[in-house]
Amino acid sequence: MDHPRLGRYPAARHVIAHLSDTHLLAGGAPLGGRADTVANLERATEQLSRMTGGLDAILVSGDVADLGEDDAYRRVRSALDPVAEATGARLIWVMGNHDEREPFRRVLLGDESGDESPVNQVIGLDGLRIVAVDSSVPGYHHGILEAETLDWLDRVLAEPAPNGTIVALHHAPIATPLALMDVLELRRQDEFAEVLRDRDVRAILGGHLHYPTQGTFAGIPVSVAGSLAYTMDLSAPARHLVGIDGGRSFSLVHCFDDTVVTSVVPVGRFGEITSFGEQFLAEVEALDEEGRLDRFSRKREWVTDG
Repeated sequence: MDHPRLGRYPAARHVIAHLSDTHLLAGGAPLGGRADTVANLERATEQLSRMTGGLDAILVSGDVADLGEDDAYRRVRSALDPVAEATGARLIWVMGNHDEREPFRRVLLGDESGDESPVNQVIGLDGLRIVAVDSSVPGYHHGILEAETLDWLDRVLAEPAPNGTIVALHHAPIATPLALMDVLELRRQDEFAEVLRDRDVRAILGGHLHYPTQGTFAGIPVSVAGSLAYTMDLSAPARHLVGIDGGRSFSLVHCFDDTVVTSVVPVGRFGEITSFGEQFLAEVEALDEEGRLDRFSRKREWVTDG
């Protein structure tokens, strides 16, 4: 990544684009008859495509297809495959409660076995280990970590990775102010915390809630990506659960040697207020620290380079 060091921190060692809850339907049909999930995904891919050479992975943390339809999975793949190829990023798929295991495996992972067991995966990213955990419950929308999944995860984490581990699952172990979403929360969280204890897990990535949020679980940072389909309105009246056609986002996860930083990226086409381009960056990069402070920190009338 072309990221000059102009301050205390070096460039991130790994960068992950964290998308979630695309909820596509077969034929590109609008979700709920209103939300254009295809256009929303296209806008996100347009933004991701600008990050050429800056992504190690694109991780989709579940509810890829709203009804688990083959055509819906193919549409998401056809949208993200070119972006992954252009940016050099690895595509990572995580099961959600709206997904169905057999078509998920077959269309997204190329697995024709017909296996209906939990879709658990380990992906290596140049020393960083991504562990994708299936928290789905066939026929239901709440989450659970089955005994076989917890045993598998315990074995995987027994050996540390060179740059640590990120665990990704759909049902993030995090509190929510939306009461009804508690019904659909992750079960067996105590057992999950025990498996994670004293391991090299640096962050937990999730989806499901349809709004971006952060917290901690078992002392580990938790980051939930917003939905690309629709967003839960946390300002709705108490005792209401309202999804709105707006506020969509994805996240960027920057993994440094000693910390993980998550940033929310609004999805859409917006007018610029300020803009500093490559020429300005090159000018600042060529200066010493005092010159950089004078050029960019000193208070003056702000102008852009167009």
